[in-house]
Parts: sequence; structure tokens; C-alpha cells
Amino acid sequence: MLTQWFDPEPFFKGLPFAKELVALGHEVEVITGFPNYPSGKVYPGYRLRLFQREILEGLPVLRVFLFPSHNRSSLQRILNYISFAISASLFGTILSKPADIVYVYHPPGTVGLPALVMKLLKKVPYVYDIQDLWPEAVEASGMLKNRMLLRLLGFWCSLVYHFADRIVVQCPGFKEALVSKGVPEDKINVIYNWCDDTCVPDECRDEKLAEELGFTGHFNIVFAGTMGKAQGLEAVLDAAKIVHHDKPEIQFVFIGGGTEVDDLEKMARREYLENVIFLERRPISEIWGILDLADVLLVHLSDNPLFAISIPSKTQAYLAAGKPILMGVKGDAENLLLEAKAGLTCVPGDPYSIAEVACKLFSMPRNNLREYGANGKRFYEKCLSMKVGAKAFERVFMDVVNNKDQA
Repeated sequence: MLTQWFDPEPFFKGLPFAKELVALGHEVEVITGFPNYPSGKVYPGYRLRLFQREILEGLPVLRVFLFPSHNRSSLQRILNYISFAISASLFGTILSKPADIVYVYHPPGTVGLPALVMKLLKKVPYVYDIQDLWPEAVEASGMLKNRMLLRLLGFWCSLVYHFADRIVVQCPGFKEALVSKGVPEDKINVIYNWCDDTCVPDECRDEKLAEELGFTGHFNIVFAGTMGKAQGLEAVLDAAKIVHHDKPEIQFVFIGGGTEVDDLEKMARREYLENVIFLERRPISEIWGILDLADVLLVHLSDNPLFAISIPSKTQAYLAAGKPILMGVKGDAENLLLEAKAGLTCVPGDPYSIAEVACKLFSMPRNNLREYGANGKRFYEKCLSMKVGAKAFERVFMDVVNNKDQA
């Protein structure tokens, strides 16, 4: 597994996925960086070195040097990505054990460099798992705006796609986009994402926790995850202002970190939004208990054509949590929610639409809300769980290895 992010960083295709592959009978080694996401600061218990070996729950992990950063500075983010790519290309190639295949997690697109180096020098095929379309996602996030650099980045990604033995994408829209760029259709597999469902608890509402967090006495619409420009959460705050006049019982709860948290908190204070609260990022072990306190879970991205062909990773966690979902994303994510019959959709970036649907959910009979949640949980377990996804990846890996052996 070649990935810039890995446990203890919050990464849904990390340690649980690796352990599931081991359970299926495979040997797994991880090449990754020193943990620093999302704060940009190296985690306690680690210090930067050229490389470091460790064992995580029986899994061998090789960590290589990177420049730790995850702030608004484009230069520092670029240094973060490139430093890992160079270190993984050097130390990962020299120090990793012999392998039949390399699983590569993208983003960032720079992780394609060590994948290419390992393929050229060690003759190891690689499967490239695309979670964001570059350079489109980079441009949409505001990290890079220079047209020439964006074109160069697009050329680089095309090169990585060309040499990949197989490409995996998280939704049908990604496959269509890659085919339009000239990637052979039979080279691409759609495998929907999952969440870390190894620690999803049974429903057991903690009333003491609800009171501590300020949930008691409110209809809580919860957003949990990264709060950056892509999430477009200013529109949700505007919706909270609209809702407050008609349905003061509705409360919007934001949990997590990200580049926009400070600005969102300032906006909430400036607008005197008493029906909005912010909670700091919590470990995944605590998040499930908080999600269980929610009445509705919110998925929202800004209205960008790129996001119509992506499914935010929190969608799977929300479905697994068994709670109704308010979906503010067009395209593949909206289609998945409707297929699961797990909630309602609104127009992304439209405060009035968000407010209208929030009020509609609030006014629904509680049995209807519970039915949405139960539908979502059943759909997740049948179609999206980690066990389903890991077996799909295993089929792709074995197909690549068998084709290599026959060549």
C-alpha cells in the first residue's frame, strides 16, 4: 500500500482495509509519511526522520520523510506533496519488501512518482485508486490557479494513468471523465468507497453526552468532517439564519477541522446564529457516538460541476450510522442517496433550498426519519461495506497479477 496518509491519521482506506486484505490471505506492507494530517503538525510520539519502520497491529509500516503542512499556503502544500513523492521514490523503492502489486491511493497526484519508479526499477505493477480528479480538484480547491501549471499537472496525471495496470474510481462519473480523457474503459473499475465500519456501534443514545454537547432539546442537523472551501458551508450558515425565524428548534452542528473553520465561526458570531454550534475534531471512536445523537446528517459541497461526479466520503459513514441524510450534492452522490432511499436532497449552495428541506425533515413523522436511516444502513451493508469493497479490490489485484504472469 502506497499512500501519503495512514493511521493514526483519519484515513478510511488505512489500517482496517490493510487488515481486511490480510484476513483474505494476503501479505501487506505500507509505505507512507509521518502523520501530520489534518493539522499539518507531526503527531505526538513521532519525529521527522529520513525513514522509520514500525509495526501497527501486526502490519509492517515504512514511514518516509515529508514536509509537514496542511494550511492555505499553496507553496507549503506543494512542498508537502513533492517531499513525500521523492522520499517514497527513494526509500520506498530501496527499503520495501518484494511485492506482487502496489496499491496506490491518490490524491495527491504526486504519489504517482514512486509508483512509476517501483514499476520501472522493480517491475511491480500498480493499481491506481483515484479519489479526486486532478488537476480539476486542485483548481476547484483554490490551491493552484496558474493555467500552465495546471496543464502540466494534467499531463503528469495522464502519464501516471497510462502506466497504471488498472485504475479504480469511486463512482461512475469518474469513469466517464477518465474515458473522455482517453483512458481505456476496460482499464477502469468502479468500486464505491466505504467507511471505517469496524467500530460502528449499535444504537445506544448517550443522553449525558447529548447534554454536554448542547444537543438536548434541539433537532440536530450534524455536519462532521473537513470544513474547507469545497464544502461551501457559508450557504449552510445562511440557511441556519433563515431557519431560525421559522423553526428555532433546528440546530446546525459542525464537527471537525479545516481551513475555513475560523472564518465560519466568525460568520456565525457576526450573524448572531444561536442555532449553530462548532465542535472540535474528534477521533473516529468518538464520532460514531456523536452521529448517533443526530436527527439528520448533512452532506454538502459547493455547486461545482466537478462535485457532480464525486461522492463525499462522509456519505458512506452517514449511511452506516443509520441516520437520515440531507444531501446537498448533485450527480452521483445524489443518485446514490436516492437509490438507498435514505434521505432528501437540496440544491447545493442555495440557502433557501437547504432551509426548506431542513424544515421538511423537522416536520416529518419520526417513523419516516427512522425508515430513512434503516434504509441507508441496509444499503450500506449490502453494497458499500468494507468487506464488499475489499473483495472487489482483491479481484482487481488478482486479475492484474494473473495477467502479468501470463505475459
